[in-house]
Amino acid sequence: MTTTHHPAAHHPAAHHPATPSPFTQPKAVWAVAFACVISFMGIGLVDPILPAISSQLNATPSQVTLLFTSYLLVTAVAMLGTGWVSSRIGAKRTLVVGLGIIVVFAALAGASNSIGAIVGFRAGWGLGNALFIATSLAVIVGSASGGFSGAIIQYESALGVGIATGPLVGGLLGTVSFRGPFFGVAVLMFIALVASATLVPATPKPTARSSVLEPLTALRHRALRNTSITGLLYNWGFFTILGYAPFLMKLSAIKLGFVFFGWGLLVAAFSVFVAPWLRARVGTPRTLYANLTAIAAVLAVIGVWANDPGVVIVAVIVSGAFVGINNTLVTTAVMSIAPVPRPVASATYGFVRFFGGGLAPYVAGLLAEHLNVHVPYVLGAVVVLAGVFVLATVHHELDAADEEETRAVSQGRAAAQAAVTDVPTNAEEAVLAEAAEREDARS
Repeated sequence: MTTTHHPAAHHPAAHHPATPSPFTQPKAVWAVAFACVISFMGIGLVDPILPAISSQLNATPSQVTLLFTSYLLVTAVAMLGTGWVSSRIGAKRTLVVGLGIIVVFAALAGASNSIGAIVGFRAGWGLGNALFIATSLAVIVGSASGGFSGAIIQYESALGVGIATGPLVGGLLGTVSFRGPFFGVAVLMFIALVASATLVPATPKPTARSSVLEPLTALRHRALRNTSITGLLYNWGFFTILGYAPFLMKLSAIKLGFVFFGWGLLVAAFSVFVAPWLRARVGTPRTLYANLTAIAAVLAVIGVWANDPGVVIVAVIVSGAFVGINNTLVTTAVMSIAPVPRPVASATYGFVRFFGGGLAPYVAGLLAEHLNVHVPYVLGAVVVLAGVFVLATVHHELDAADEEETRAVSQGRAAAQAAVTDVPTNAEEAVLAEAAEREDARS
């Protein structure tokens, strides 16, 4: 008897009795995800030890904030060359080289006895970080089961865990010595390096070689340029909070670690769960207008009550919710409306936005030292509000991207409904098609 082919037979559910969990992944994915966690930990790892470094190395707050500036500015510039490197040696080698650079420079920073040396080694750390983050997502997507969406969930989860735990680990190790967090990263990244080198399969060299100029020439496109500028203005406010607020709280390293742990938990939760929900119901541009305004309000609150540690602590923790939403939606917006390949768009966006993040903490320190501690946060509020007006220039493009995604979801649901209403090949396929339709409707 000949079995008639049917659309239901081509439905993903027809071939997979149960939707695979995004967390059921090959060892290669877990190895890179672990490295991602440690890499993202590095962003907030130094927050709890900034006051300790300042006092033990006789450095001013503005000098200590250079730990952020050197790291992020080098990351920004290096983003321009990551495509050039990976297109010549392949994604896995680029990943491993980036991890190796981080291990070396994190260890050197921990062994340093001057603020200048630590700042310099953090710059080297930023170079390794750029090489790593530019290729880690590509490697996860190439190795993950469950398709692109499963890979993104894995990546976003690693980002959330890293951002949340970084300050806590920094605070715990910082109670022993300000060197502890640096050596801790070196050890953990070495483990990630060995795991990635042994578990990630070799990746072929791309057939086409990228140019260093591609991310720069992409700025000719208005939509990508203006969205990236919005990211720069937002990151100015974000890193003003992250880079200078520890000096206002007057807490020990471990207590600072718990404050930023709470902040990081909100970043993770709102990034992974709330941001997609808001995008689907309110739309990207309207959500971002409200969210950027909320971040500006938090900065204004810190600016007015900068001498009240309690207010600063609460404001910093609350800001994590808005930071999480913004991180997800601005990045998604860049990927959605950029008229260039996604790797180029990512490099362009990273190059532009990290300049805001790199300069803001140092400028905040200088303004606080030469004027007062209120000025950096008032300035940050104004800069972030400016991002609302810049983003408004690409409102139409953002709405169009949202509509396109809505159409894609509707088409997927229509396919599931067709698989149910037509006569399936057998009863099992009917059950699977109905389950797939219900699951799609819930999503």
